[in-house]
Amino acid sequence: MVRAAGTYAKVVQEPGAKCVLRLPSGAEKAVDSRCHATIGIVSNPSHGTRKLRKAGHSRWLGRRPVVRGVAMNPLDHPHGGGEGRTKGGRPSVSPWGKPTKAGYRSPSVASRKAFAGTKLIQFRK
Repeated sequence: MVRAAGTYAKVVQEPGAKCVLRLPSGAEKAVDSRCHATIGIVSNPSHGTRKLRKAGHSRWLGRRPVVRGVAMNPLDHPHGGGEGRTKGGRPSVSPWGKPTKAGYRSPSVASRKAFAGTKLIQFRK
């Protein structure tokens, strides 16, 4: 559950069959009190701050390059195309033409609310 370098979870309460943990995100989650755990903090807290040095190191981690819409062709993105450098010519949209700014609801918010199930006591702050 909490396995990244330099992270830990705290036991908030242990009333009986369920034990409430406070996760690094601030969320509180109920787990079975009979579960096994390792005491302590995962080593190497500076793991996430190291420099990757080149684009290839990012690719080794499975991260794809981020390409701007205005740098694409018109068939790849609504902002693409044009002669020379252009400003995009329309409000910010996704590659599929959906608005992306000014309070539009993104799929990540909807999935987060769907995740708030029975085991999650308190969502992150």
